[in-house]
Amino acid sequence: MAVSRRFILVAGVSTLALAGCAGRFKTWYAEPLSPEVTKGWHVVDVQVDVPQSLTVSEAKSLEPRADIVWREDPPGDRHAQVAAIMENAIRLGAKGLHGSRPVILQATMSRFHALTFEAETRLSSSGVHNINFVIQVLDARSKEVLVPPVDIDAALPALSGQQMRDARARGETQKSQITYHVAQTIAGWLGTGPDVRGSFTRMGI
Repeated sequence: MAVSRRFILVAGVSTLALAGCAGRFKTWYAEPLSPEVTKGWHVVDVQVDVPQSLTVSEAKSLEPRADIVWREDPPGDRHAQVAAIMENAIRLGAKGLHGSRPVILQATMSRFHALTFEAETRLSSSGVHNINFVIQVLDARSKEVLVPPVDIDAALPALSGQQMRDARARGETQKSQITYHVAQTIAGWLGTGPDVRGSFTRMGI
């Protein structure tokens, strides 16, 4: 019984600590690109770099401190898993480009911090998926930089508690939600979709 009470106490303290981290988060980039320019492009390659210098945490806690926190894929190379998720999301976001000029989108990750399963289970209406990267556009033939590096913050509210249980019952996952949001962000930045920039206040990190 003492062990059980101690576990409950620690979990409660951790939840309160997370509640104390309520803050302002955003999906943001400086300016969308001109549709008059981007409509002449089509994407032939998406290259995502996830530097090995980014730290990874496998801690089973509410808010591990690391650059990369990702659990839905099996244990393995988290850098490679993040690269695969982001490449797919960016491709989806760029699918509205059908011009004649071939371009390459190059992204470098600085943070991919999703909710842990512990946080998803214990929290309710709390948590944030923090996705941060720099992206640039190159001409595929000449390698000329058409758009220099742009910082993109693609944070989104993470579903937790009953909301996420309901979402999973519908077939949604953290991966599908993050992929959709990053794709929408990229489409908005490229000028082929709605501008989804904005901020929100939520308990999270």
